Amino acid sequence: MATRPSKRRRVTPPNDDAPESANHDAKLQKAFFKSAANWNLEEAYESKSKKAKKKEAKKNAEAGDRLPVKTAQGTWQVQDDAASISDADWLDSEGDDAADAVDEEPEAAAPEAPKISEREEILKAQEELAKIATQLNEDPEEHPGAFKALARIGESPIVAIQKLCIVTQMTVYKDVVPGYRIRPAAEEPGEKLSKEVRRLRTYEQALVTGYKNYLGTLAKHASSPVTETRKGAQPISSIAFTCACTLINAVPHFNFRGDLLRILVRKLSSRKLDEDFVKCRQALETLFREDEEGNASMEAVSLLTKMMKAREYRVDESVLNMFLHLRLLSEFVGKGSTDTVSRPGDQTNGKKPKVKKVFRTKRERKLLKQQKEADKVMALADATVSHEERERMQSEILKMVFATYFRILKARTPHLMGAVLEGLAKYAHLINQDFFGDLLEALKDLIRDSDRAEQEENGEPNSTEEDDELSVVRDTSREALLCTVTAFALLEGQDAHNARSDLHLDLSFFITNLYRSLLSLSVNPDLELGAKSLHLIDPNDTSSGNPAAERRNNKVNLQTTTVLLMRCLGSVLLPPWNIRSVPPLRLAAFTKQLMTLSLQVPEKSCQAVLGLLHDVLRTHGRKVSALWNTEERKGDGTYKPLSETVEGSNPFTTTVWEGELLRKHYCPKVREEFKAMEKELKGI
Repeated sequence: MATRPSKRRRVTPPNDDAPESANHDAKLQKAFFKSAANWNLEEAYESKSKKAKKKEAKKNAEAGDRLPVKTAQGTWQVQDDAASISDADWLDSEGDDAADAVDEEPEAAAPEAPKISEREEILKAQEELAKIATQLNEDPEEHPGAFKALARIGESPIVAIQKLCIVTQMTVYKDVVPGYRIRPAAEEPGEKLSKEVRRLRTYEQALVTGYKNYLGTLAKHASSPVTETRKGAQPISSIAFTCACTLINAVPHFNFRGDLLRILVRKLSSRKLDEDFVKCRQALETLFREDEEGNASMEAVSLLTKMMKAREYRVDESVLNMFLHLRLLSEFVGKGSTDTVSRPGDQTNGKKPKVKKVFRTKRERKLLKQQKEADKVMALADATVSHEERERMQSEILKMVFATYFRILKARTPHLMGAVLEGLAKYAHLINQDFFGDLLEALKDLIRDSDRAEQEENGEPNSTEEDDELSVVRDTSREALLCTVTAFALLEGQDAHNARSDLHLDLSFFITNLYRSLLSLSVNPDLELGAKSLHLIDPNDTSSGNPAAERRNNKVNLQTTTVLLMRCLGSVLLPPWNIRSVPPLRLAAFTKQLMTLSLQVPEKSCQAVLGLLHDVLRTHGRKVSALWNTEERKGDGTYKPLSETVEGSNPFTTTVWEGELLRKHYCPKVREEFKAMEKELKGI
């Protein structure tokens, strides 16, 4: 068999191509020198050293995965991978630079991840949020890291995903928050914990940390400006306020309650009355009504009073009316002022009553001390508030509310006068007797100011507020009635009546002002309309939004002007502390004016007036029966219904002739009420 000749490889080019190769080398050399001017040798050296280090690290890592091989000398050595040498190593220096540039191109132009549309990202976020929320709802202690996962989804730049995240977190925290306040765990270094206790502590710390971060996110979104461009979309700030309001009513006992309250109070400090403002106000009103312990109410009242003082009471009157919803003040039995509070059991001289000391042995004292400590621990575990602690919080709230009211009275803030008088009329029975004199003087000044404002309004209404958003239409007649109600409410009770002579309280100013205002109140068109009754908008009113009607709907006191008038008249004619001490001249003057007033007022107000006169006749019938006697007169002179004082009206010189018209009134109930009053007269 013939063997094949071995193939010879040509190493050098033939001699006939020598001139062409020389020309080619010259061109390469010329191009090499031309490109060398643009080289940055320092940068190239730095990049080469970095690449060499990377290759060396990669080589060492790969060498760690290979098995050693025994060499001919008898030593063990890890072989290098010679096959990994690329063909670029055979090139010259120019080729090396070109290879480096080629290697750097893939790093500079790395392949980007495929883009996902915004809609797909929202759907993906919804699925992840639903999955995490389901896990936390089923067994939250098994997934303590899920709170961080929820917050991580909310870091997306897409606003829709942020909205979904904060709403989902609100729902999750509302469900998983326990019914107690989590305290920081004081774990000692050598303390051994069981698996269940360690698991519970880990979960609680994760819950508290996640909840704190979530409230920080809510505060950031609530203070962010409205940047929503899509029509009909709700801004993220509004959603943040909704979440905060829901949490403060659902879990007011939990940690970081102050952060939630600051979000709501910051919104109430603004002058813009929008849906978020109303939402925050209603959330705090619900908190005040449902708070039994008092911690949340005291913290909220403290923040509100500090905010109003910092803003110099340039807030809406509905913010001040929130104090009327305080449950604790409705159940409080003490007396207070701006700086002190006294309770029924306290001694007037400041000394505590002596308590007889009970003899106990040393063993009994030790057992009693242990029992007190055990009761204290159980009270902390049950999160209960003792009776003494609740009274202390009631006292603090009362002092803060009264301090706010009296500061506003002193500053004479026009748009808050009605709200302050509403509050003083409701909490007048809680005011300390030592403060009666100053408060009555302030009420007298308010009545004088209201009369002056009414005269200016009837003459030239040239009063403009500095701030259009806080300008309100003052109801001077209602304010005067509220001042009178407050003044007489101070004396309701035996203690106040006993201190009347010592304090030198004179209520004749309020009685005279009430008498002068009866005729003007009889022609008031809003006499039977409450603060939240339906008011028709004037078609000729071109002002946008009718702010007067909007602020009128913010009032909390639903009593109509008629009800307030009946309360004032009842305190003047039938005082509860001394019903027999009313002089006949005052009874006759008011009786005659009320009979005249009954001809002008609507039917329901007429029934109320006749009912009051019926009670007056039952109690003081002999003192005023001369008014119904047409044959003779008890006094001399003429009757002056427009007199400025009660005594100057001379009521016993006239008769009650209005009864003949009331007997033929169009309303059957008015006729029946008048017949009952006549029957009472015949029995005298």
